[in-house]
Amino acid sequence: MFIPAGKHLSWILLTFTHLINTVTVAQPDFRYYVCGDGGNYTRNSTYRRNLDAILSDLPFTNSGLGFFNLSGGQGNNRVNSAALCQGDMEPDLCRTCLNDSIIKLRKVCPNQKEAVGYYGRCLLKYSDAVVTGNIQTKSSGIVVHVQSASDKDKFIGALDSLMDELKAAAAAGGSLLKFATGNTTASDFATIYGLVQCTPDLSGKQCSDCLKIAHDEYVTSGFHGRMGGTMFLPMCRYIIIVIVTFGVIIIASICIFLKTREKKQKPMPLKDNDDETMDINNAESLKYNFSVVRAATNNFSENNKLGQGGFGAVYKGVFADGREIAVKRLARDSRQGEVEFKNEVLLVARLQHRNLVRLLGFSLEGCERLLIYEFLPNGSLDQFIFDPIKRTILDWRKRYNIIKGISRGLLYLHEDSRIMIIHRDMKASNILLDTKMSPKIADFGMARLFTSEESQGQASRIVGTYGYMAPEYVLHGQFSVKSDVFSFGVLILEMITGQKNQCFQNGESSDYLLGFSWECWQNGTTTNIIDPTLKTRSGSLSDIIRSIQIGLLCVQENANDRPTMSSVVLMLDSQSLSLPMPSKPAFFVNSNTDNRYISPTRSSSYSENRKKSNSTLPQISINDLSMSDIVPR
Repeated sequence: MFIPAGKHLSWILLTFTHLINTVTVAQPDFRYYVCGDGGNYTRNSTYRRNLDAILSDLPFTNSGLGFFNLSGGQGNNRVNSAALCQGDMEPDLCRTCLNDSIIKLRKVCPNQKEAVGYYGRCLLKYSDAVVTGNIQTKSSGIVVHVQSASDKDKFIGALDSLMDELKAAAAAGGSLLKFATGNTTASDFATIYGLVQCTPDLSGKQCSDCLKIAHDEYVTSGFHGRMGGTMFLPMCRYIIIVIVTFGVIIIASICIFLKTREKKQKPMPLKDNDDETMDINNAESLKYNFSVVRAATNNFSENNKLGQGGFGAVYKGVFADGREIAVKRLARDSRQGEVEFKNEVLLVARLQHRNLVRLLGFSLEGCERLLIYEFLPNGSLDQFIFDPIKRTILDWRKRYNIIKGISRGLLYLHEDSRIMIIHRDMKASNILLDTKMSPKIADFGMARLFTSEESQGQASRIVGTYGYMAPEYVLHGQFSVKSDVFSFGVLILEMITGQKNQCFQNGESSDYLLGFSWECWQNGTTTNIIDPTLKTRSGSLSDIIRSIQIGLLCVQENANDRPTMSSVVLMLDSQSLSLPMPSKPAFFVNSNTDNRYISPTRSSSYSENRKKSNSTLPQISINDLSMSDIVPR
């Protein structure tokens, strides 16, 4: 009987797999590992530095479904890495497993350029050669049960039938997850459980071939008929476990545990004005003395002012010990600012990711509300990308790394953090840049928290920045993770064009960026929207056009057509992955007589030579403030 991979069933099977292994053999740090013989590196070599950097960043490249892939360096010093967690593994456990694997694999293979390790429920490999997109067999390994089945013929027949079904299911799993589990009955007293998985960068045929190789090696090694085993290859794995009668008792107890765990109270979403869920007095460990922060900013001197936002000003500060900080001082007369303040303290304090700005703490005194962040000297992305001089600093490699960093931060918010969070105000001015021009998502005052059972919310008032807001949100107040995906798509197009979405300069006229990008895409003139400084600098034109396609996929009018952030991350990380064709973006109307752009402004178009539209969009004005009182329909 074939059973699709499911959260609880797979967890039970692998938990029991672990119980059996614990009973039969003491577990080493790695179930299996191979240190390559293709060459070594020295302590102070360029390869060692590249390896340190790549493995440090690898845990943050998750596609959202447990696949990690990162490369860097040039020539003989290039490092390629990849990791894969079991398909039903929780994100936090996956990341912990990967971090442990990195430490342990480097310990057992201290100076080899190539290494592969199978640790717990995750796989890690790195090499100076290519590690993705092809089947590799030289680092294979096998672990088997010592006992053979009593009725080998019946056992082998049931096993082969089950594993053939699982191989087909995994190979058909698409570009994000190639994973399947299932079980079948071998006799009146034994049930065979199977698990197969491939890295998602393999094609369906490659996955099928890899699993066939694993099965054939299992057979030719003389272990066909053993009561369980695991076959490891660098690109796939093949697990067989046989559970006899006593296993039913263990499974039943685990089911009871799972049932009990499900009944635990789940976190509820933060409502727009839910003061009960925002008891800020419980966050004492983050509280700073107001006078200390005021002194650090030189009494909020204008000379220390970094900028002004919709809810208050931001100042640079320096503590007595030399630590630099950024302080957001909320406007005293802003009721929405009060809600934003509580929301941000209680939300951001529990988030930890290299592409999210770090909240150090807060301060309260009378009507004063201060938020204290890490100081990022390069300011916000909009100060670079929309400045004709500064944006020349950002070549394509830097822009692409910024795009990928933002995507990983959003993926963490949507899928990898302990709580699902929708940012709701993704825009260039809310992306801060550190000394290495790595992006960090900031300003979580409008963010919303969701439980695992929720997929979308309904807003009683529209908050956000026009031009970045998805149509279903502007028109109906509906928001979901796909709302952030839309905003991210707008941001990609702004990064590539170097222009704001509301007024793309097209010769002597101005157009709405999404509409003009779509028109160029349809007409095969996509290069017309690329920032001229990118055309004359280093960078692959095909990579830029591919990124435009990803941006257009993100801003499609129908939210269901937009990819998830896990899909976006995979698209950005895997150049060999084929992309679907985008459909028309929001705010673009195609008529029998002309193509018209409908942008959320008081006028129906920025371009004087375009006809006015009878769009049903609300008549609103553009500004850079992230606040509005418009009531959705």
